[in-house]
Amino acid sequence: MTHATLGVIGGSGFYEIDGLTDVAPVEVDTPFGAPSDSIMLGTLAETRMAFLPRHGVGHRLLPAEVPYLANIWALASLGVERIISVSAVGSLREAIAPMHMVVPTQLIDRTNTGRPSTFFGRGIVAHIAFEAPFCPSLSAPLYAAATRAGVETHDAGTLVVIEGPAFSTRAESLLYRQWGADIIGMTALPEAKLAREAGICYAALACVTDYDTWHDDHGAVTADMIITNLRENTGNARRIVADVARALPEARDCDCEAALDTAIVTSRSLVPADRLRELEPILRHRAQSEVVTR
Repeated sequence: MTHATLGVIGGSGFYEIDGLTDVAPVEVDTPFGAPSDSIMLGTLAETRMAFLPRHGVGHRLLPAEVPYLANIWALASLGVERIISVSAVGSLREAIAPMHMVVPTQLIDRTNTGRPSTFFGRGIVAHIAFEAPFCPSLSAPLYAAATRAGVETHDAGTLVVIEGPAFSTRAESLLYRQWGADIIGMTALPEAKLAREAGICYAALACVTDYDTWHDDHGAVTADMIITNLRENTGNARRIVADVARALPEARDCDCEAALDTAIVTSRSLVPADRLRELEPILRHRAQSEVVTR
């Protein structure tokens, strides 16, 4: 059954969850190229789940090389209504220590290579509201599951997303602290924006692996440090994701699904037919109404 309601974007082993049944890979062709890898589908407590390794199996893709458009389109085409993003982050605060987790509430965009960040353009214009980039109705059960797992978890915070692949300079790390950022990563954008355009709830489980480069008493972040600490937390992350899957209500009680209701400004009659076909999974929540909003 090539259908799922909960998507998980993270490492390649997240589908190895106790109790997951009917596990099978599915290949999805998208108008934006291939997703990062095959999508693994499975069932947990009657919840159909789709697992996508963000960087591909074996971690082959740089943050800027991740096919974000294809990934979100593929999940939307499978019927996914909620996405949990699992990723490693650095901490910009003393109180947020390595091996803690954060369920962030805000984003600062410091990507700078022109990562494609919208499904729109080429004949159809939309401007989504993005003042609250993470869905509170999904973030709340995610935080609750993390605390039940016994992990020190912070239920708010600002995530600054940098381009990478290099880590921050010390001056940049100190600057982000002055801006009020709490954690730092490389992949939540444009992922969160695209999920919002698709009407999909999006929340993040940020696994803290280091203190970036600002801390006087800790060594500067390295790839080996991240891999080692993230490996230790992978089991916790799997349990947390499974707990959320079992606890989620079937119906959503947030505004994410209606993100395009006040966003699209182009009359349907003016949108090229091929663009409407391309964006069918993204426009699915507006299938019964005109594309134009004003």
